[in-house]
Amino acid sequence: MARVMFARFASRTLLSGYGAKSIRTRGADRCYRTALRRTATALTTGGAAFLLGVPTLSCLGYEAYHRVQSSAVVHALEKAEVLEQADYLYSCAETEKLYQLLLEYKDSDEAEFLWRLARASRDLSLLPDMKAEQKKQLVFEAFEYAKKALEKDDKCFAAHKWYAICLSDIGDYEGVKVKIGNSYIIRDHLETAVKLNPKDATSLHILGYWCFAFAELPWYQRKVAALIFASPPTSTYDEALEFFLKAEEVDPNFYSKNLLMLGKTYMGMKDQQKALLWLTKAKEYPARTLEDKEVHTPTRPAFDLLVMTI
Repeated sequence: MARVMFARFASRTLLSGYGAKSIRTRGADRCYRTALRRTATALTTGGAAFLLGVPTLSCLGYEAYHRVQSSAVVHALEKAEVLEQADYLYSCAETEKLYQLLLEYKDSDEAEFLWRLARASRDLSLLPDMKAEQKKQLVFEAFEYAKKALEKDDKCFAAHKWYAICLSDIGDYEGVKVKIGNSYIIRDHLETAVKLNPKDATSLHILGYWCFAFAELPWYQRKVAALIFASPPTSTYDEALEFFLKAEEVDPNFYSKNLLMLGKTYMGMKDQQKALLWLTKAKEYPARTLEDKEVHTPTRPAFDLLVMTI
């Protein structure tokens, strides 16, 4: 019986909190237009530098080289335009259009296309009218794209972040034991994402949520977890708080749920004054998305604390 209770709790409290919601942030997934323009500039100016170094280059060789350079420039400009369009569609929540656009690049060697496709596949799986079998297919598809993005560029912070998120998602289909077993891997990739980009508020927030989930486990569920795993994951409210506050520091008010989680974390720490402060901020956050509206109706303990002040 205790094992069943633990399984139910764990499946609710890990990153499954994100299994029914799309994670969005201004700071995490911005366009890369400037960097790509620099790439295009470098490619166009590279021809002159090459010719200066090889004065005896034949006319035929020059033409061949020029064609290669021109092709590289066109590719760089095309990449910049596609990524810009993809990021625009994402900002407008045009999930199906975004998915269809990026699906054309599913065989790309560019991590920038692949992690965006992983995100789009995952977002598509979260649409309310999605059938269960199709949802499952998209969840595993998203993981494969994220995995491929990581293989292509392990220095890409977004590839690590979306690999962690998608790995958590497939745990919903592979059982609680696998899900908790993957939790160490999930944290490792989120920490790597933060090291590669300390200004990504989303990665910091999810790390905070990871810590909160395990800090919230009651003692008897910890006992059951110890029977399943030799050393089950552990964390504290203090650690969760550190990540939530850091996320807010790098990108203030970027996400309504970060405000809510700050309030819930302070409640766990028995600091009602600060809990009320952040819960009020969450309640006053403009409801632009379905998730924002859900934040306006928090869990019972948080709701009770707000009611007490009215």
